[in-house]
Amino acid sequence: MTPRGIRNNNPGNLNFAHQPSAHLETGVSEPRFAAFPTMADGIRALRDQLLRYAARGLTTVSSIISVYAPSTENETTAYITNLCRHMGVQADTVLDLNDPATMAALIGGITTIENGPGHLTPAQIDHARGLTPAAT
Repeated sequence: MTPRGIRNNNPGNLNFAHQPSAHLETGVSEPRFAAFPTMADGIRALRDQLLRYAARGLTTVSSIISVYAPSTENETTAYITNLCRHMGVQADTVLDLNDPATMAALIGGITTIENGPGHLTPAQIDHARGLTPAAT
């Protein structure tokens, strides 16, 4: 079965918060997540959320994921460990989220943890972030 985040074009599984172009997911008994018109919209919403965290001073994997995936509903320590392994950084490494490679690695890691591997390519992430032209 296709993961919920992929079905919703919301690979970060962002809660619905009236994001531009999003609506509350449908077809589930307890709707909570945003649904976006395209996968690119969902990737950009994740990027924007991560940039909001950085503006609030959340610039390490540990500080970001402690808010993004709190222990009240996630295995936060395992999430941090897996994301650090994916990115090749330590939990307390200060990340420059304005660096395209860092942002791509963070988005790639989060979306893989949220949905499993094989649903998004680096090219999709780069395209959504406006770094590459659309495939023809």
